[in-house]
Order: sequence, then C-alpha cells, then structure tokens
Amino acid sequence: MKKVYLVLIALFITTFSFADSLDIKIGQMIMIGMKGTSVTTNSSIYKYVAQGKVGGVLLYEYNVHKTQAKSKMQALTKRLQEGAKIPLLISIDQEGGKVNRLKTKYGFEPMPSAYSVGQKDDPNYTIKIANRIARTLGQIGINVNYAPVMDLHNPNCPVLGKIKRCFSSDPNKVARLGETYIDAHRKENVLTVLKHFPGHGNSRTDSHKGIADVSRHWKPNELIPYKKLITQDKVDAIMTAHIINTQLEPSKLPATLSKKIITDKLRNELGYDGVVITDDMQMGAIAKYYGFKESIRKALLAGVDILMFSNNIPGANQYSAKNVHATIKKMVLSGIVPMNRIDESYERILKMKQGLQ
Repeated sequence: MKKVYLVLIALFITTFSFADSLDIKIGQMIMIGMKGTSVTTNSSIYKYVAQGKVGGVLLYEYNVHKTQAKSKMQALTKRLQEGAKIPLLISIDQEGGKVNRLKTKYGFEPMPSAYSVGQKDDPNYTIKIANRIARTLGQIGINVNYAPVMDLHNPNCPVLGKIKRCFSSDPNKVARLGETYIDAHRKENVLTVLKHFPGHGNSRTDSHKGIADVSRHWKPNELIPYKKLITQDKVDAIMTAHIINTQLEPSKLPATLSKKIITDKLRNELGYDGVVITDDMQMGAIAKYYGFKESIRKALLAGVDILMFSNNIPGANQYSAKNVHATIKKMVLSGIVPMNRIDESYERILKMKQGLQ
C-alpha cells in the first residue's frame, strides 16, 4: 500500500511538472486571506501562488463583487488557478445562516443555518440545502468549504449555538446531517472541512476574542461525529479549535497547538491520517497569548498540515504570505521544526488535492 501511495504522489507531482523543493512544500501548508475582488499577474498573491509559495487562498464577503458577484468570482478563481502549478485550494466559510459570505443581496440563493436544517430534520430538505450550497461553490470555482460544523448545539455558546451554527445537540444527528452535506459537496468536486475539533460547542466564550476554556463543560460525546465520519471515510479535512480543554491537554495548550490533541487523540486514537487545518491563527485565543512565531512552531510540532492566516480580524497584525513562508523555512533550516514534519504534511495535502482532479 505504501508503494502504491508513493507512486500516486510521484505521478501527481509529475503531472504538474513542479519540483518538490522545500519552498514548494512549505507553500502548500499556507492558507492566506487576500483583499479585493480581482487579481492580475502583478498581484502579490498571484505571484506567490505562481511560485508555489501559497497552497491555499481564503475568501470573505469583501472578496465578493457587489454587483457582478458570480461572474467576478468565477474570473477571480479562474485567474488564481491559472497561476498555480499544483491545484490551489480556494476556500470560504459558507455554512449558511449567520456565516454566509454569498448572500442573496449579491444574487445568490438563500442558504439557511445548520440549526434550521437540523430542526426540520427532513432528509429531502437537508439534501436540497446541502446541494444548493455545494452547487453554488462549485459553479464559482471555490473548492473548499469550511463546513459542516460538527460542534454540538448549546445556546449558551456565544460563537456557535447562540447564532445557530450547529445542527443539533445530538451527536449522532450531527454526524448524519453532516454526511449529507459532505456527499453533496463531493458531487460538486468541493472539499469539506469538519470543525472545530475536538469540540467548541460547549464553550462560554469566543475564541476570536481571547481564551476559550471548555474544560468544565466539554463532554466526550463531542467526538462522536468525528469518529463516525472518519470510520465511514467521509472526511476530507478537519479544522482545529482554539479552545483549552484540560480533559485532553492538562498543560492548557489550545487544541491547535497541542500534540496530545492533534497527534495523540485525533491521529493515533481516532485513526485519522488526513489533512488538519488550523482555525485562523490571528484569532485572539492564539495571537494574544502565543505570538506569531511561537504559535507557528507549536502548531507545526503538534501535527497540523495547513496554517490559516485570514488577515480579516480587526486590530490583529497582518501577515503576508512572504512573512509566513520565510518564518517556517527558517524554522526548518535551523532544525526547530524537523524536515519529516514538513514532508508528512506535504504528502497529506497532495493526496487530498488529488481528489480535486
């Protein structure tokens, strides 16, 4: 099996005629936000994509053209992909409901919240909404959706339950509805990212702003949706939560920076060997307490594959792809981060990207 996998990787790289240098490997691990609704060959983001030093781009509502949303987005994603030697991950948070970048005012169809879908719990309705979201993304060239949310509904959670981002408080129902969303996206050649591992739904604070400690409220059943979908081979990628959970990590490291949670729990115990993506590294729970370089170091050593820098949080320091890339490269060359850690992530990312062909 190992030989077959290595052959597939070799063929994948050969197909795009791109040498797997250290620069390229590191580039595949960077997901970066960009400004504007268009790019040219002179745009800095385009240049870094063309050089292979960026493997993914994250889009927000400000990247959606106000009057020609669909055609402009199609042109943007096409241009970005034209610059990439290895297929580019072009991603968005399109859960529906409050987390909805592609709004009806821009000409897109209504996309209701996960909670409303869970409340109806009608298979035909679930399929209809899942297909609508996935089809919309596929049509405009977005190939990664940071959804569905696998957190369990708790109305006391200000960043999830309170704004109806979760399907249900029943983990089996969450897994079942999540599977429908995953299947719909796969039909449209769009990857899904399950979030927020190992469970953010019972938090009482917002990790965008600062520390979110779920230690007193987290329950082991929050892992059930992940266990079920991993077993069913339904997982394209998983996003980490910036939460503290001393039940799993006594040292109080946030999950994103914890080897115990990412490598020991998710990979070794739950048997997941796919891509792990961080939540935004510029969120308060990480940036305020660990800083730029230290958070990158800890995340890489914990076992994450793709580091996200949205450049979208007001008041947060802005980090260019150039700065992120140079920081990781320096860590590898100095031995702070071992080369095999980069190789592991590179192989996982390429394997995931094969699913886009």
